[in-house]
Amino acid sequence: MSTLQERLVRSATTVDSSVTLLADFQRWFRERVDADESRIEIIPFEALRGWEFAPDTHNLIHETGRFFTVEGIRVRMPGAPVEEWSQPILHQPEIGILGILVKDFDGVPHFLMQAKMEPGNHGGLQLSPTVQATRSNYTRVHKGRAVPYLEYFRRAERHRVLADVRQSEQGSWFFRKRNRNMLVEVASETDVEVRDGFRWLTLGQLHHLLAVEDLVNMDARSVLACLPHSPPDPEEPFPAAGSHGTVEPERQGRHTLHRDADILSWITGLRTEREVFTERIPLRETTGWHRNAHRISHESGRFFSVMAVDVTAGGREVGGWTQPMIEPHGPGVAAFLLAHADKVPHVLVQARAEPGYTDVVELAPTVQCTPRNYTQLPEGATPPFLREVVEAPAERVRFDTVLSEEGGRFFHAFNRYLVVETEMSAVPEEPPHYRWMAVRQLLDLIRHSHYVNVEARTLIACLHSLAV
Repeated sequence: MSTLQERLVRSATTVDSSVTLLADFQRWFRERVDADESRIEIIPFEALRGWEFAPDTHNLIHETGRFFTVEGIRVRMPGAPVEEWSQPILHQPEIGILGILVKDFDGVPHFLMQAKMEPGNHGGLQLSPTVQATRSNYTRVHKGRAVPYLEYFRRAERHRVLADVRQSEQGSWFFRKRNRNMLVEVASETDVEVRDGFRWLTLGQLHHLLAVEDLVNMDARSVLACLPHSPPDPEEPFPAAGSHGTVEPERQGRHTLHRDADILSWITGLRTEREVFTERIPLRETTGWHRNAHRISHESGRFFSVMAVDVTAGGREVGGWTQPMIEPHGPGVAAFLLAHADKVPHVLVQARAEPGYTDVVELAPTVQCTPRNYTQLPEGATPPFLREVVEAPAERVRFDTVLSEEGGRFFHAFNRYLVVETEMSAVPEEPPHYRWMAVRQLLDLIRHSHYVNVEARTLIACLHSLAV
């Protein structure tokens, strides 16, 4: 009988299966995009239904007290390029479920994915997990239809749990937001009805689709990064661009630049010593932020705005609603530098502090920034390695795709995701707060909460697609 890892390898090398041909999926998805009648309209705040600015705090809140609020936060980070500031932030204390259902067909694991519209999606429909729902949604605060397939994840003990971990989301825009990332496998003989808008796909197909701009959504990428991986040959580096096979890290404890215990000690030390002070404050007390009829924006014109949309949706639990959203000012860049130590793949990670993180710092990509935000900052504030990744010669760029961020709360937010190969000698000394980590070490930490941030999880999913 095949092990889970052997079956996942088969799935990763299967681009056409007996269940779904890749070309058939692509045609099906195009047809759904063409048929989608969803409409998103930017509206003034006064046109929001069920939302209001609280008279005392000016926080933007929902009449039910659920979903999320837009409030303020005051931040102090001694030693950072900007040491003190205040800003609006989304506070959503409830924990949602991001779950992908897995089932074997002819010995090949398939993943049940959904073509889903979110109001902030750049381009409309994207490929999402089987279940992508906040607690307010799946407890039906909106009085809409039930979330399909939810029972597989709320009663996961009846099936085989492949991964189940609470993960953070964007710490610059969310205050201590977590979602439950789950992969649950049902027995191959289990009859799972494939509802309208859902398709079974192999890992190989998903890896192929990750290279398509704005197709696989952020939540799907986050969950896929949590897949258990068991490595084969510790001497095998990531395959060259255009080669075939699976991309796997090295065996536990062998050929890593830093020992696991040293990596954990480094993270713990930073979490102990790094001073990050955050205080939730009324939205009216944020400094430098101004509200007009349509937006709450910073006086510099940088960072992001809070705005509102009116949504008419097809295929959702509720047919229409209004809500506030965060609208970033400019695209971002998230990139890993990839190098090999003794033929073992390592990525250069940074221990990044963001005001909304639960535990001070999380491991982030080598570069994670919105370049436009740095045009007016003091000399030396530009993120390290930004030029190295955006100006890298084509032969060193292993992955380069623009992918959207969470479309349920962010309006047209997207990053250019890059994996750039280099030599470790090009970084002769690890800068403060940076470490070379074997990919296996990063994968091990993804199994635990609050270690690997959402942008780095996307890049892990992209790394595993490089062999396609």
